[in-house]
Amino acid sequence: MKERISNSGLLLAIIKKDIRVYSRNMIYLFLTVLGLVFFIAIFWMVPDEVDEEITFAISPSLDVLISEGKKLLEEAGLPAEIINQLEEAKTAFEGEGLVLVEFDNEEQLKQAIRGELEVYKTEQQHYLFHDPESDQDEPEDADRIQLGIGMSLPPAFLGDAVLGESQTVTFYTDADVPEELRNAMQGMIREIAYHLAGHDLPVELPDEEVIILGTDRLGEQITMRDRMRPMVAFFIMMMETFAMASLISNEVLQRTVTALLVTPVRVGHFLLAKTIFGTALAMSQAVIILLLVGAFTVENWSLLLVTVLLGSVLFTAVAMFVGAAGKDFIGQLMFSMLFIIPLMIPSFAVLFPGSVATWVSYLPSYPIVRLLYDITVYDLLWADSLYHLAYAVIWVVVIYAAGLVVLKRKVAAL
Repeated sequence: MKERISNSGLLLAIIKKDIRVYSRNMIYLFLTVLGLVFFIAIFWMVPDEVDEEITFAISPSLDVLISEGKKLLEEAGLPAEIINQLEEAKTAFEGEGLVLVEFDNEEQLKQAIRGELEVYKTEQQHYLFHDPESDQDEPEDADRIQLGIGMSLPPAFLGDAVLGESQTVTFYTDADVPEELRNAMQGMIREIAYHLAGHDLPVELPDEEVIILGTDRLGEQITMRDRMRPMVAFFIMMMETFAMASLISNEVLQRTVTALLVTPVRVGHFLLAKTIFGTALAMSQAVIILLLVGAFTVENWSLLLVTVLLGSVLFTAVAMFVGAAGKDFIGQLMFSMLFIIPLMIPSFAVLFPGSVATWVSYLPSYPIVRLLYDITVYDLLWADSLYHLAYAVIWVVVIYAAGLVVLKRKVAAL
């Protein structure tokens, strides 16, 4: 009498077969390696620095504004102590994070905003102007800076502000400058004018500690590379949906499943083996890429592994859907995109911060993306992650159960 094969032996045999089939498919093997290399290369290519300075153009220079203002006030017969207060205008333009580029005239300023005049900054914090249409060489040992916003003031602006006279200030902005920045710069000019005129703003602002909610990241902004760190792991797990779906689809279309069921293998063995293989395939690649981008720490490794496991099971379940429904390569590809595109949306919502739409938070991939991002970027720990972990588990169980039902019915119908 032959010895009865154990369930673990049957599972191991199916998994070994899947590994052989996967390793012989040169297309998906190549895409797997290419995906790892591509995402790692993208990660190290994106900027690792955040420019927290606002570069602002002004015409005429501050020295001209102050000298013209003093001249006007002297002609008006104001006392010297009031005239000397014009020097305080310089401090308003020397705030933290504000870089002022001074132009002699309004036409130069407009050319710089339009990009017709190049502006370079030297190591000594001096600014050089270069006309790209001229034969003059570009300045050496200087970095080019982009000017997106500036303003042209009347030479007597400061003096008129002290005397309470109205003046017109012209703002010039590039189309890419956010509306919030334009309003902030306009508000700054109004505040300077109020101060010079001897009036306080008709509002009272609370302390900074009251305004800032959460972590104040002034000077510690998150770089694009840090934002990309969790996303590369998410995308690599998502990419394995195509490979796993192809494997399942081929076995269904070629009736390999029917041949397996003639043996002691049962449908449950087949489904469990596919779950183990698909999860291991996606998780191993995600762990490799997280190691290579330095995402693991002593504090977060266990939570990060659990999150990657949940994400791998989720995309394996999606692959079961696609593999059971796909009838050929094109049909399988189109059906994959039907699932993948909606699941990608939360990754972009997290990558580019802002107010996430309510419907985005209902997508199955949202808690996975949120956890990956918060763990690797904000050092989230177990105590603060329980809500999103529970949310992710619920979605994974629902999608996985649905995937099992669909694939089981497909196998039973063969």
